[in-house]
Amino acid sequence: MAHNGQMLSVPLALELRSAGVRWRPSSGDSFVITREGFEGDVFVVSDMTIESHEFDTGTILGFNGTTEWALDSVAIEDALWLPREDQLRQLLGGVFDSLTRSSSGYVVGLMLNGERSTWEALEPADAYAAALLRLVLTVD
Repeated sequence: MAHNGQMLSVPLALELRSAGVRWRPSSGDSFVITREGFEGDVFVVSDMTIESHEFDTGTILGFNGTTEWALDSVAIEDALWLPREDQLRQLLGGVFDSLTRSSSGYVVGLMLNGERSTWEALEPADAYAAALLRLVLTVD
């Protein structure tokens, strides 16, 4: 499935999760499985193949139509969301000010309490994530 926008790096996704950014899986979302044996595999939630099921015990990602594969489902705790640029921008909300290209990558600008702050990274998704991480840690 093609995506608009580059996905976030796994280390930054882990930092966001540790900082408390929560994922409500929906169709088109990318994730990795944080169990041994799945290194480098990126999965996409799809209504046709991978569905998000809510239970009292938590969220389970169900793999449909994959009888040839031994994995039927995975707990949300074992899945690491790799948000796209647009999802990261949405999480920044009204404090997001700008995304600009720099000589060495991309710069995300935030306006927070009347002060402008910027974060730079090689890829737009990583710049958004760095800004979001700072925002989440500031709010807490």
